[in-house]
Amino acid sequence: MSHQLRHYTVNFGPQHPAAHGVLRLILELDGETVVRADPHIGLLHRGTEKLAESKPYHHNIGYMDRMDYVSMMCNEHAYVLAIEKLLNTTVPIRAQYIRVMFDEITRIMNHLLWLGSHALDLGAMAVFLYAFRERETLIDCYEAVSGSRMHATYYRPGGVSQDLPDSMRNYEKTPWISNQKLDALNENRQGSLLDFIESFCQQFPSKVDEYENLLTDNRVFKQRTVDIGVISADRAIRVGMTGPMLRGSGVAWDLRRKQPYECYNELDFKIPVGKHGDCYDRYLVRMAEMRESNKIIQQCIQWLRLNPGPIKVEDPKISPPSRYDLKNNMEAMIHHFKLYTEGITLPAGETYAAVEHPKGELGIYLVSDGSNKPYRLKVRPAGFTHLSCLEELCQGHMLADVVAILSSLDIVFGEIDR
Repeated sequence: MSHQLRHYTVNFGPQHPAAHGVLRLILELDGETVVRADPHIGLLHRGTEKLAESKPYHHNIGYMDRMDYVSMMCNEHAYVLAIEKLLNTTVPIRAQYIRVMFDEITRIMNHLLWLGSHALDLGAMAVFLYAFRERETLIDCYEAVSGSRMHATYYRPGGVSQDLPDSMRNYEKTPWISNQKLDALNENRQGSLLDFIESFCQQFPSKVDEYENLLTDNRVFKQRTVDIGVISADRAIRVGMTGPMLRGSGVAWDLRRKQPYECYNELDFKIPVGKHGDCYDRYLVRMAEMRESNKIIQQCIQWLRLNPGPIKVEDPKISPPSRYDLKNNMEAMIHHFKLYTEGITLPAGETYAAVEHPKGELGIYLVSDGSNKPYRLKVRPAGFTHLSCLEELCQGHMLADVVAILSSLDIVFGEIDR
């Protein structure tokens, strides 16, 4: 009597902690070796692209924040760039530097969350607590400029919503904090937001050293990531990978250098690349990117200190008037009313704008029919392409390696299930 060998088919997620709640992965296993991996998406029901077609342009900025909800301002950036392309408007240089500074703050925030959750998925507990310590400081920067700790809606067509504040909020006295502890917490909050960010930048490289001490030469971490999920440079290009996934395979492709936008061509920074295209190289690339982002932020701080100026275009059909003008000028009041009820009207046409998002290329394809709402909005997310390669990356690896590979992709389902 002959025995037929059959593969096991198992569900990995959505309840699995490493599936992050909204990925169903159907794995076909030969023992513990992955034969097939079939990602099932569509459990999030976000519908961003369709919702955007029924809202005025400026109402959709908040939807962008909520797509990849750990890279909020970078999502906004691609969207407002697309609007500005169709309007054929140039943003004031100070607004460009503010945007670039916050793009890089967002990149560090993204990589810190990725680092903590990647290590946690592989069984390293402490790194998560270390990474969130610094992330909390950067969230305070978001709060200082927008009032919101995550979904900022800070970038606007034609610039940013307001200039950088001259003061930071201080921690207040409570029965649970001693005066000595309170003084230590408020030590770097006595000046402006730029002072606060500068003090963060001076300390941050030593914090990255701490993460590296915990992981980079850690024997167990290397066993879990070296030679796992390898993809060659040619193959990565052919399947459409971007960002750290592509650079981890040795391809120095970065939109900030190859297709510069805003003021990136004025700044000095390197593009870190890997060699082997495995999970470990992707980790090293992201660690190096945090250091480079820190340098970019320092250059922006230096420039912003020396160059005051407008932070939005002086066009009443695009930017709202100041509060003073609104209360003293009838024409300004009319413009304000029209902007906040009807919104911006774009000329008919189509455009594509892309930014170097922390996860790769984030593109916005925008079609206007001449009205105040998008006729069509199509998002080109970074994570969707990377997730589509999951089967190829996992084949021949063990079940436990699926977690390491999936985590190394750095996917967020808000942008995948749009």
